[in-house]
Amino acid sequence: MSLGKVLIVDDDKNICDLLRLYLEKEGYGVILSHDGEEAIVKFSALKPDIVLLDIMLPSLDGWQVCREIRKKSNVPIIMVTAKSETFDKVLGLELGADDYIVKPFDTKEVVARIKAVYRRMGQSNSDNEVKEVKYEKLSVNMTRYELKVDGKVMDTPPKELELLFYLASNPNRVYTRDQLLDEVWGFEYYGDSRTIDVHIKRLREKLEGVSEKWALKTVWGVGYKFEVIEDE
Repeated sequence: MSLGKVLIVDDDKNICDLLRLYLEKEGYGVILSHDGEEAIVKFSALKPDIVLLDIMLPSLDGWQVCREIRKKSNVPIIMVTAKSETFDKVLGLELGADDYIVKPFDTKEVVARIKAVYRRMGQSNSDNEVKEVKYEKLSVNMTRYELKVDGKVMDTPPKELELLFYLASNPNRVYTRDQLLDEVWGFEYYGDSRTIDVHIKRLREKLEGVSEKWALKTVWGVGYKFEVIEDE
């Protein structure tokens, strides 16, 4: 029985075959694509549950593919690239990628990250209780993976939603970036703490000025908190 479908987009066929071998052994269905345009067609037709996306691709690069996928879906996207510059990481995250892994990578590490994503998806789908936090003009629902701001549903990548849910579930508590990486990304995440800054920035763009009763606050030199102003 397949645990779910992974779309692997990479023009290196050896890497694709190796990842497919490992993932199929773990029980995942695997879809392969070797160029950007084909990846978008296969994504729309076959509806994978997670995308492993290389940046350097023929026809359309990974950035363009990520943009197109985000127009129609919030499925988790892990960007894969040989480049390790911070600019690339930040750009990928700002386009809506959820995670980032640099070549050369250990195949087992990639599989561990994919399994971690599925574990989180499974936990949110299998819990009978509705996992939701609500404040004035704000609702974060992890059962439906839905963010509502002032009554409107906002397109929000899974990691942004998980980060906001975690902070809003623990109001007025300050968390360091490393604590948030541990709690939201899990121990399998090997990225740097700037990941948190990018996701907070994107959330602020959605939440700025919505209510005077709560705010996403920076605690300089420490980290972040979801501040709630108590009624007197």
